[in-house]
Amino acid sequence: MNSVLPLAEAILLLIASSTIAAERLRFWNLTTTTIAELRLAPTGTGKWGPNQCENDPDKSVEHDERLTITGIEPGLYDVKLANKAGRACLARDIEVKSGQPYAFSISDKDLIRCESR
Repeated sequence: MNSVLPLAEAILLLIASSTIAAERLRFWNLTTTTIAELRLAPTGTGKWGPNQCENDPDKSVEHDERLTITGIEPGLYDVKLANKAGRACLARDIEVKSGQPYAFSISDKDLIRCESR
């Protein structure tokens, strides 16, 4: 019986850690446009990840819609986004947080260096 308790504790710890690792991070679009491209890079690196809009069934994120973000850990990121009309913008030093209803949001006031493609 004594050997069963440490095994049970180890299994519970493994389950708890995998639940934490699998936490869903979500982006909340508070801009006034529909976003068709959303890429993140660790702040200042310019190493842009994949288009997160691919995670959405219609491949875009409308105003006030949430989007599941994959392949990202909590931390500080630069965000590159483009709307359906082709206007591309940056948002710098966006904090991605875990353990909340959404990991980060972006509104029009966060956008810099916007230009048409």
